[in-house]
Amino acid sequence: MSQTADTASLMDAVYRNQRHIYDLTRKYYLLGRDRLIRDLAPPEGSHVLELGCGTGRNLIAAAKRYPNVRFCGLDISEQMLDTARANIERAGLTDRITLVRGDASDPAAVKPLGVPQFERVFFSYTLSMMPIWCEALAAGLAHLAPEGRIHIVDFGQQEGLPVWFKALLMKWLASFHVTPRADLREELQRLARDNGATCSCKPTYRGYAVMAALRKP
Repeated sequence: MSQTADTASLMDAVYRNQRHIYDLTRKYYLLGRDRLIRDLAPPEGSHVLELGCGTGRNLIAAAKRYPNVRFCGLDISEQMLDTARANIERAGLTDRITLVRGDASDPAAVKPLGVPQFERVFFSYTLSMMPIWCEALAAGLAHLAPEGRIHIVDFGQQEGLPVWFKALLMKWLASFHVTPRADLREELQRLARDNGATCSCKPTYRGYAVMAALRKP
């Protein structure tokens, strides 16, 4: 079995039951998601891609905030996509949000969407779950239109929080196959340097989370 198939099977197993309560529970600790949506500020008539869209929560919120923008989402878990489709239909946004199943690290995975480039690409608490997350970032950059931006929010290194809290959080996250990326800043800087782009990466909520952006020239 390929790594993509392994990851898909793992994510389906993890979220087979959790998907039904995912949004209700995650809102208490996936901090910064709404701030990321505000920061997107996509131009009217543009296309936005979320890599690792899960239940569609972010896509729905963004589509409501930006009514003249089209949104696409990719996820490797068919279980999560089933929930996302139902949520999007319930929100009456099937005409503006399109979903596809695929591996975010594979640049060809978004081809079925029929969108050659995206003005915005974002990752919301997903890089910490992707086994080959550096490749996913590179794929995101490859999908980006000139002067487009990648936006990221994910778990940080909790540098401003008590040691005991960090230890407990890391142990708990590991049980869900989540690994906060300590070298996210370095990888963004490398991608920016190699592609003539600019980047920013800042801890927030005392290091509980990190918010980052990469802008293409």
